Amino acid sequence: MSQLSTYPLRLPRSIRTGVERMSKQDGISIHQFVSIAVAEKLAMMQAQEFFPERRARADMSAFDQLM
Repeated sequence: MSQLSTYPLRLPRSIRTGVERMSKQDGISIHQFVSIAVAEKLAMMQAQEFFPERRARADMSAFDQLM
């Protein structure tokens, strides 16, 4: 990563406990675990935007001809 920034994050105790347990199980820091979780969520949300946009541009008659 070329640029890093900090963000104060407040988690409910139960979530913090789960994050600590899972990050320890994976052998990574809490910071890494949270960063990965946020990146996964962003990727999922971006995919949910991408595929409908892509579908709207699709030319199904051209697809049928290819098949």
